Amino acid sequence: MGFAEALARGVGALADPLREPVLVALPIFVLFVAVEWFSARLLQAREPGGYQARDAVTSLIMGAASQAFWLVGKLVGLVLYAAVWVYVAPWHLPTDAWYTWVLAIVGTDFLYYWYHRSAHRVRLVWATHQAHHSSEYYNFATALRQKWNNSGEIVAWLPLPLLGVPPWMVFTGFSISLVYQFFVHTERVGRLWSPLEWIFNTPSHHRVHHGSDAEYLDRNYGGILIVWDRMFGTFRRETHRPTYGLTTQVDSYNPFWLQLHEYVAIWRDVRSARSWRERAGFALGPPGWRPAGMAAATPAATPDSPPAGTPPWPADPH
Repeated sequence: MGFAEALARGVGALADPLREPVLVALPIFVLFVAVEWFSARLLQAREPGGYQARDAVTSLIMGAASQAFWLVGKLVGLVLYAAVWVYVAPWHLPTDAWYTWVLAIVGTDFLYYWYHRSAHRVRLVWATHQAHHSSEYYNFATALRQKWNNSGEIVAWLPLPLLGVPPWMVFTGFSISLVYQFFVHTERVGRLWSPLEWIFNTPSHHRVHHGSDAEYLDRNYGGILIVWDRMFGTFRRETHRPTYGLTTQVDSYNPFWLQLHEYVAIWRDVRSARSWRERAGFALGPPGWRPAGMAAATPAATPDSPPAGTPPWPADPH
């Protein structure tokens, strides 16, 4: 199969709503948000599982806009994946084989773990991801508070077309993950049956991930499977109700500012840097990194900030 034919098949597959699980699931998402929101108002409780109208509406706006941005990302990624699949991949896996689907779904989930982990440890990647963590509420609306820049994930999935997974199946695999992850964004569900909690990402595990408490930071990165966190030392069990949001709250309902404020902060820090090492640290070090002598004078330093003067690429503490 040539590049043009592979690209055309990929575009055709992505244009089929039945091959885009997120679009198929949208009415279900809306129903679950409505039911959870109504139950929160009926209970007249902010916590747990409450809703604040402006916060929820902001999440819905960000989610709707993310679909438009993601369409552009898919088209760019499709061109890249088709080129890799046609010209570099040593073999092409059949779309109707069960093992191709297993590789597409489990493979995207495994690579998502590593992308997600880097998104919390490399500030430039964190700038694309932090919008999803910006709500101080944890509910189904928060699940839809998605980033608008998906470039990191597109790069992260490159091994899959290289292994012969058809390009459109890579995006379908991740869409299945997104649908699954929607349902773990709730405080209405406690812990599940122990074997499920051991294998899968659950509401309990993902609440930990959204916590800004020091003991919960940089934990539970898994999308569908939590076994990656157990294997690679980033798992944390839920021991108390988390404090949700960022370690330094943005205090804004402006979707554009929520998406862009960290880029502005990086630019400001890079401009103030005194050396190329400091510039690299501000852009590529972990969120909150500060050079020696600057941390005390910088109110933006967060509880997860490394000590002043720590090299911009410290060993992952988890």
